[in-house]
Amino acid sequence: MSSTGIAVGLKKGYPVEKRQRPERPRSRKGRISKRVQNVRDLISEVVGLSPYEKRLLDMLKTGGLSSEKRMYKFAKRRLGTHKRAMKKRDQVKDIYSKIRAKAAMA
Repeated sequence: MSSTGIAVGLKKGYPVEKRQRPERPRSRKGRISKRVQNVRDLISEVVGLSPYEKRLLDMLKTGGLSSEKRMYKFAKRRLGTHKRAMKKRDQVKDIYSKIRAKAAMA
């Protein structure tokens, strides 16, 4: 929204060029770098799944119609928030699909 040089109205004020400000640290917060992602992948590969993640995987395997909802409710109880539960459910579903793909290859 550029100024017009007029003293009144929505675009009032002296016309100046908008300064480009550097990125604030808070806008970078929470972004995962390549290094951190690689470290997390390595650790999960070495250590495997935690007990509650194994239970989620078992819920998915035994399945049924409401397996996704049961997985979500269980994950939410363990992790605390809706967003974390949805993310964990999707993560476990990805792990299961990789397991099935590997089994289909062999």
